[in-house]
Amino acid sequence: MQEIIAQQIQDSIETKQKLSTVENEILKASYLASDTLEHGGKMLLCGNGGSAADAQHIAAELLVRYKGGNERSALPAIPLAFDPSAMTACGNDYGFDKIYSRAIEGLGNKGDLLLGISTSGNSQNILEAVKIARKKEMRIVLFLGADGGKLKNLGDVDIIVPSQVTARIQECHILIGHIMCAIIEKKMFNLD
Repeated sequence: MQEIIAQQIQDSIETKQKLSTVENEILKASYLASDTLEHGGKMLLCGNGGSAADAQHIAAELLVRYKGGNERSALPAIPLAFDPSAMTACGNDYGFDKIYSRAIEGLGNKGDLLLGISTSGNSQNILEAVKIARKKEMRIVLFLGADGGKLKNLGDVDIIVPSQVTARIQECHILIGHIMCAIIEKKMFNLD
């Protein structure tokens, strides 16, 4: 069992070290998010399963604060998996593929930013969300994994974690989200 622990830790470290290949994309996504928020836009975040939890986590860091002790204004960030009544109604009436696109249709505005998270890059409901966000002239950042899947090249910025392992991709996605929050707090509020 000790070997399993050591291997999991080592695999996580090695995957995170590979993020150096996407540093420019992380910076671009962070600046795009900062610019959106500085100009009165909001962020809408979505994903499935663990990625939905990551979207909620990142939204909370923006709405409340990322780093303890950093006193700043709340930032408008809404996780789209926050309302089970709306999600199940939409899933029942329109299908699971529409749960996020329908929310974006109602909540998204020109100049807002969609952060879509998909470890495979093939989540149909994220793909549908991107289509509506594009029609609404929203900005789009995608956190993906593996080869980027069907979502590759559909965002203004795609951050593709170079791994095939879902757990490692998810660990990197939350790290990338934390990096973005740190950059946003620094850029907008000059907070370390």
